[in-house]
Amino acid sequence: MLNFAVGPVMMAPEIREIGAEEIPYFRTPEFSALMKENEEMMCRLMRAPEGSRTVFLTGSGTAAMEAAVMNMFTPEDYVLVINGGSFGARFAKLCRIHHIPYEEILPERGKGITRGDLDAAAGRGFTGLLINIDETSTGVLYDMEMVGGFCREHGICLVADAISSFLADDFRMEDWGADLVLTGSQKALALPPGLSVLTISPAGLDRIESHEVESLYFDLKDYLKNGERGQTPYTPAVSVLLQLHRRLSDLTVRGLSAELSRAAGIARDFRERIRDLPLEIVSDSLSNAVTPLHPTGHYADGTPVSARKVFEILKDEYDIFVCPNGGDLENLVFRVGHIGNLTAGDNEKLVAAFRDLMRRGLL
Repeated sequence: MLNFAVGPVMMAPEIREIGAEEIPYFRTPEFSALMKENEEMMCRLMRAPEGSRTVFLTGSGTAAMEAAVMNMFTPEDYVLVINGGSFGARFAKLCRIHHIPYEEILPERGKGITRGDLDAAAGRGFTGLLINIDETSTGVLYDMEMVGGFCREHGICLVADAISSFLADDFRMEDWGADLVLTGSQKALALPPGLSVLTISPAGLDRIESHEVESLYFDLKDYLKNGERGQTPYTPAVSVLLQLHRRLSDLTVRGLSAELSRAAGIARDFRERIRDLPLEIVSDSLSNAVTPLHPTGHYADGTPVSARKVFEILKDEYDIFVCPNGGDLENLVFRVGHIGNLTAGDNEKLVAAFRDLMRRGLL
């Protein structure tokens, strides 16, 4: 099986081996020491400012998104949401659920945002900005240096979802002034799903401490307090945290720049290989994590090739997973991920499958 989805992704053999072991009891000094090391390594890889903290939440990336919204904002805030796809829409939905006033910037599909888009919101009382750095549904990578600069100039709290972009695209939490950055285990960390990670700046910590959250499980103050002793308030995803420790340790030895270069190389290699195929890249601001593709060919009866059908045939007949879309993009766009334990040789196999689909009149 080859997996080019954007999560879960292909895992390295040493990570899978840890997952096959018995799960140890975790309320121990040994596990606490490991968790403190996890926190220190995550803050370093996020390039977080001194005094930042990281908490580990057992839940999907959406759980981290909800925890961030609940703990960083209240109904007294006024939040700007960058809604360029299904994940930006999720931030907007969370604001509605938690009664946080917001407005949206709705960029054209496949397009980024401009400084002009942001400047139109200046001076209107916004206190927060929510953004998915890589809007994975459309494959758009936003200009975070520009976004961070705007937020600094106007005193706006910046919360960034780096679920797909962390370890795939450059990110400098301190330089760009992000107050909270979140990611998930099943993306470029290349671990099983079930763990989300939130790194919080000192200014973000002050916000969290000043807010009362009407939730037991999602109150980050409780996670921060327990984290001081290397623990979580509730049973964590123990195996995934052990795998995370191995992954972060390896990354610390190899260096962040080497990991970013590897992801960029896999993405570049794939995009070069498909230049002569009937596949259109539909984003003008690409992340290294994913390539969104629109099939431009037609079947023998003249109807357009369906992106959903390409996904299904690759899965059922070639044992290869790409990432389908839903909603009005279901038959128009599928996505090919470049994160996880993938190689240029894997790209070659996927492109060979595409060429076979062309031969069969299915692409």
